[in-house]
Amino acid sequence: MFGIKSYPEEFELEVVVLGSHLIDDYGNTFRMIEQDDFDIGSKLHTIVRGEDEAAMVESVGLALVKLPDVLQRLRPDILIVHGDRFDALALATAAALMNIRILHLEGGEVSGTIDDSIRHAISKLAHYHACCTRMAEQHLIAMCEDHSRILLAGCPSYDKLLSTHHRDDYMDIIKSWLGDKVKDRDYIVALQHPVTTDIQQSIKIYGLMLDALLSFNKKTLILFPNIDAGYKEMVRVMRKKGIEQHPNFCAMKHIPFEQFIQLVCHAGCMIGNSSCGVREAGAFGTPVINLGTRQTGRETGENVLHVRDADTQNKIYHALELQFGKRYPCSKIYGDGNAVPRILKFLRSIDLEEPLQKTFCFPPVKDPISQDIDHILETQSALAVDLGGTNLRVAIICMRGNIVKKYTQANPKTFEDRMQLILKMCTDAMRDAVCLNCRILGVGVSTGGRVNPQEGVVLHSTKLIQEWSSVDLRTPISDALHLPVWVDNDGNCAALAEKKFGHGKGVENFVTVITGTGEKSVLITQISCLLLLSKDVNIFTLCLGIGGGIIHHNELVHGSTFCAAELGHIMVSLEGPECSCGSRGCIEAYASGMALQKEAKRLYDEDLLNVEGVDMKLSEPVTAGHLINAARMGNSKADAVLNKASTALGVGIINILHIVNPKRVILSGVLASYYQAPVQRIISERALLSAQSIEVLASDLEEPALLGAASMVLDYATRRIY
Repeated sequence: MFGIKSYPEEFELEVVVLGSHLIDDYGNTFRMIEQDDFDIGSKLHTIVRGEDEAAMVESVGLALVKLPDVLQRLRPDILIVHGDRFDALALATAAALMNIRILHLEGGEVSGTIDDSIRHAISKLAHYHACCTRMAEQHLIAMCEDHSRILLAGCPSYDKLLSTHHRDDYMDIIKSWLGDKVKDRDYIVALQHPVTTDIQQSIKIYGLMLDALLSFNKKTLILFPNIDAGYKEMVRVMRKKGIEQHPNFCAMKHIPFEQFIQLVCHAGCMIGNSSCGVREAGAFGTPVINLGTRQTGRETGENVLHVRDADTQNKIYHALELQFGKRYPCSKIYGDGNAVPRILKFLRSIDLEEPLQKTFCFPPVKDPISQDIDHILETQSALAVDLGGTNLRVAIICMRGNIVKKYTQANPKTFEDRMQLILKMCTDAMRDAVCLNCRILGVGVSTGGRVNPQEGVVLHSTKLIQEWSSVDLRTPISDALHLPVWVDNDGNCAALAEKKFGHGKGVENFVTVITGTGEKSVLITQISCLLLLSKDVNIFTLCLGIGGGIIHHNELVHGSTFCAAELGHIMVSLEGPECSCGSRGCIEAYASGMALQKEAKRLYDEDLLNVEGVDMKLSEPVTAGHLINAARMGNSKADAVLNKASTALGVGIINILHIVNPKRVILSGVLASYYQAPVQRIISERALLSAQSIEVLASDLEEPALLGAASMVLDYATRRIY
């Protein structure tokens, strides 16, 4: 409504208010509409009191009697109907029969009550749809709605919600509703509605929830249930337990939306079965306990703990113990704050001269990806950041793993310059994402060193990235971009990339070993040039170490102090060469790019890197590429170095096989293709018989660090069942 009103030269807004907005028991909320400076053209008293099934039917009938006169007088070009309330069904029915175009907001979603049937019925009556999630869009298409009349917009309330929930005066709002003694994140918001398809069970759950809240003994803001059948019985339960007089409870009939946002955002927990818990609360990371079946089927973030069979007070109390006071990363499943501009653009595109008659796309359902360019480009995506020792890279990566756009800058040496550049590159990428119609869900960061992914903090970094210890990456990036942020080290990100996009897809247990980073295609090309005896090749220098990640039972293994999967520092010799970690005989000291480069330089300085017939007097730095090339051309010294490196890596991997017993080992990085065959051979010779058949594969992914960083974002929308 605010968006439409802001363009008076294009739209003329008429507001009709009906239903519970006009009832005193629900706060006479039509006054809130007037306070927002909207002119209410018509007020229709359509609610028949009684709060049972018959009263709901009578209310729909009364609305159908009163609406035709108003619609006949207004004759709107388009009628906007929101959601799944029974009053909205009356409105959509009247408009459809009077040949008025209908735009339905938030159709296609799934929940567990009569609201499902009402929502889908409105969708069948509506001519146009603006839905919140990709899954809702697919549901509408499966319901035979014309995909060209469906807009994936996101939830309009998120536009207001994401722009206003960061307020300095939030404690003033909290104290105005809950009292001066309440503290941030030390109270509960409770909101439970009747389930019209199982009223008695919903009343029972309501009583159990109140008992659990009484026992939990925390300050609780409880809102009255809505006007659906079962309302009277639930209020009777509340009053029987003395909730309105209890010092721990503040019972309210209505709270203005902007203030309610603050209360939910800073709550220690939200409990009940309101759609606010599974939708809006996720944007703040507020922990939620969803009781019963009213929201069954809705998409939820990890912040939601489902208690489907809430049949005992103890079960609900235990859920409160698990959730209260936690904090989760923000989830934007239902919107990114740009729904209103999309809907206004969609409204402008509607041709009022085209035939009003709906057309249905009956099976086979059309593939929306192949129909129009807007749909192809409207992709859910992630911002991926790779903090390398030389370069800082940012990429927009879509759900399929395609890199939509990539940005590269030299990595500054100081902390301040590095953080400033990260934020600038991410901001530029966010701006470009809008032009590319990419919907950014969050930011994933891959960095070297030891990382606490729970806090988003780099604990200790590699020598290549200076001034980069005890650095909180999550907070400044999240604050600047208003997006959730995930951080992990590059080895773990490589494993996550394989899990989502590579050889680890569908594999429950596997290990990824990074054998050096750099541009794989560049190295292969340059080695090929060396084989052709070119004298002026600039070989790409391999980065430092060997790392990796372990996926066990489909989960990444971090360890108690976040140093699990430091695979490069598995010792394969007690008296081996010195490693960068200060120890001796580590795999990294034998097989890393830096170790091979060091050996190549030693041989070159001793004139032992020569190959008969080839001039090895090089102007550029000697690298591992020269060592590999010399070995392939028959240099026995180079071949011995590489055999020792391959053996060390193979023995180290055998140790991994004997400890975690993965199904597959995936070698990543520029040396992966070289090491694959030798490592497989060493496993077949030295591993236990039961581990000898484990396959070793070389990664096909060109950008494992970026893809792994993106996968942390793209795979986060999961459900937790209790």
